[in-house]
Amino acid sequence: MTQMTPPPARPRPSGPEAEPPFLSLHTTVVLLTALVLGLVVGGLTVLTGVPVAGAALAGLSAAGSAVPVLRSLIR
Repeated sequence: MTQMTPPPARPRPSGPEAEPPFLSLHTTVVLLTALVLGLVVGGLTVLTGVPVAGAALAGLSAAGSAVPVLRSLIR
């Protein structure tokens, strides 16, 4: 029987260490949560019969005002 050999290891780049992420995990969670809250508020506002432009403004307002609150709550 033949044995399978593992593939050779990739050489590591000799340059500087890996780049830091574009956004930290904390920032990503805060922004995604604010986005979801804004979408929910905007969607619920549309269901009340408000024009779409008004619902978009309500969703943007909710998302914008949620960011500082979420930033202090999520640690």
